[in-house]
Amino acid sequence: MIFRQLFDPETSTYSYLLADAASREAVLIDSVSEQLDRDVTLIRELGLSLKFAAETHVHADHVTASGRLREALGARVAVGAAAGVTNGDIALAHGDCLAIGALRLEARSTPGHTAGCTTYVCHSTGIAFTGDALLVRGCGRTDFQEGSPQALYRSVQEQIFSLPGETLLYPGHDYRGRTVTTVAEEREFSPRLRDGTSEAAFAEIMNGLDLAYPSRIDVAVPANLRSGLAGPAAPSGGDAPPVARVMEQLGRQDADSVFLGMGI
Repeated sequence: MIFRQLFDPETSTYSYLLADAASREAVLIDSVSEQLDRDVTLIRELGLSLKFAAETHVHADHVTASGRLREALGARVAVGAAAGVTNGDIALAHGDCLAIGALRLEARSTPGHTAGCTTYVCHSTGIAFTGDALLVRGCGRTDFQEGSPQALYRSVQEQIFSLPGETLLYPGHDYRGRTVTTVAEEREFSPRLRDGTSEAAFAEIMNGLDLAYPSRIDVAVPANLRSGLAGPAAPSGGDAPPVARVMEQLGRQDADSVFLGMGI
């Protein structure tokens, strides 16, 4: 296996390059538009063939490079079916797998931060990519993009904490320099989700957070509904476009906010 954890300092976003050493087939998870040149250069330097550009969810804090990776390298854009991306290539249902040479990535639906969140599990290597559903000692906010603390609690307990304790968990973000955790660590130390925390207690914590309006959401969500490419985003339900419904859910605007406010 070839594995690289990549970082975007402006948004504290992690991207992950995973490849099968024999076939040289690769997947890039949660790419960032501003890092396109870096990532394409690395992929070419390592002699890899990018088979998939995968997303854990529709991001509100940065624009993905997945559509541009398709244009540049022929990658297929893979995203959870519930995310509502209009021009992806693969709409992943719960339990679907992405094959990268001999490696298999299982897509587990883990809604709650957003309705379309997906966790990718590579059982043969004992690693999982949780996006914002589970961070190191934290989790994604649940107050927009059809988020739900109850759904997130069940997603973590049933789809992530059910993995072996030694499973390495790679988050979508970290704001304190932490790079990886394990199932056992989070079950013991997560302030919000540790063993013994009830769904009701977790929901009370999440509903009590007072988080800033994400400063880039008005640009990022519409763009990411089209794999980061220009063009109008189709509504994902009702008459209002997704970004308008997000703003309505938040009920406030803070144009000066420069921090996503994940609440960790």
